[in-house]
Amino acid sequence: MAQIVIKNLRKEFGAFTAVQSSSFTIEDGEFFMLLGPSGCGKTTTLRMIAGLELPTAGEIYINGTEVSQKPASKRDIAFVFQMFALYPHMNVRRNISYPLVSQGMPRDQVRAKVDEVARILGITALLDKPVGGLSGGDRQRVALGRAVVRDPACFLMDEPLGALDAEFREHMAQELRALHDRMHATTVYVTHDQLEAMQMGDKIVVMNHGVIEQFGRPQEIYDWPATTFVATFIGSPAMNLLPFEGMVGNGATSVTLAGAEVHIPKMISGGDGTLTLGVRPEHVHLDDAATYRGRIVTAEYLGTTQIVTLDTPLGQVKARLSSNKVVTPGETVGLRFDARSISLFGSDGRALTSTANQRVLHHG
Repeated sequence: MAQIVIKNLRKEFGAFTAVQSSSFTIEDGEFFMLLGPSGCGKTTTLRMIAGLELPTAGEIYINGTEVSQKPASKRDIAFVFQMFALYPHMNVRRNISYPLVSQGMPRDQVRAKVDEVARILGITALLDKPVGGLSGGDRQRVALGRAVVRDPACFLMDEPLGALDAEFREHMAQELRALHDRMHATTVYVTHDQLEAMQMGDKIVVMNHGVIEQFGRPQEIYDWPATTFVATFIGSPAMNLLPFEGMVGNGATSVTLAGAEVHIPKMISGGDGTLTLGVRPEHVHLDDAATYRGRIVTAEYLGTTQIVTLDTPLGQVKARLSSNKVVTPGETVGLRFDARSISLFGSDGRALTSTANQRVLHHG
C-alpha cells in the first residue's frame, strides 16, 4: 500500500502542454479516480505516476520517496491496461505467474500465490485454459490477476473496463471495487465515464484541457461543482445552468431571474456581469406559486421517475420528478428551486462561495 503525492506536475510534448501544474494527494488505500473527457491529460498523469512518461516539471512521491525520474521498474506499481495485454501463447496460470517467475520466486510459492489470486477473482477453473478462447470479462480478470499477484504498493488502471459491453462493464466495476475493499491497496483509475467514477471512487480528480477542475469526494463534486465544466460533466442529466446579467454581493440570499426572485444560499463571495445559476434536476419542482415560469416540452419516463424538459426565459431546464406527477406538454408552469442546493458561478465559470458550499470548495 502507498500514499502518492503529486506536486506541480507538468508534461509538455513539444509546444503542446498535456498536463498543467497538477497537485493532489492520493491517500494510502484509496480508490482514486482520474476523470475527464478524451485528451484532458488523465492518462498522461497516470503514465507519469507509473514511470512510463517522465514529467517536464514537478515531483511524484510514493510513500515519501521522490520517484519522478525513476523508471517504472523501481516504483513498485502494477499497471492494468484497457486492452488486457496478455501473453497469447501462455495459458491463464502462466500469464498470472509470469511476474513472480521472472523475479525468481520458488515454484511452490508461485503456485500457492497464483491459486490464492485465482480464488479471489473467481477464475480457478480457468487456470489451465489458453487465454485466446476466453471471454472479454475473463481476460480482464486474468490481467487483474497478473497485477494483483505481485502485491504491489499501488495499482494503476487505464480504462480497464473500456473494451467491455455496458452490462458486463457495470458488473466488473462492482467486482473491482469489492476486490479493492478486500485488499485495501491504493488504486489509481483512469476513466472518462462519470457514472463509473461516482460508483467506484473514494476521491475524484476532474480534469479538462490538462487542468484540474476539482478534487474531492464523489458526493461533494456532484452537489457542489467548482466550475461550470464540472457542473455539466458530472450528472445525468447534467446540472441546469441559467445565465443572467446581474450583481450578487456578500450576504445576498436571492437573485432576480427574468423578473422573478429566486432564493439562493447566503453568499460569502460576490460577483457581477454575466453570472450563472446552477441547479440539479432533482432540485427543480413544479409549483404554481413560483414566479419563475417555464413551458413543458417533453417528459421522459424512467420507471419511478421522469425527466421533464421545460423552456424558460433563460434556457432549457430539466426536472427529475416522480413518475406519478401528471405533466402536459405545452402547459406553462411555475418552477421552484431548492434554495439550499443552488450554485452560483461567476463570469469566469468558477463557483462563488456560499454558506452551503464553502467547506467543499475550500477542501477541494
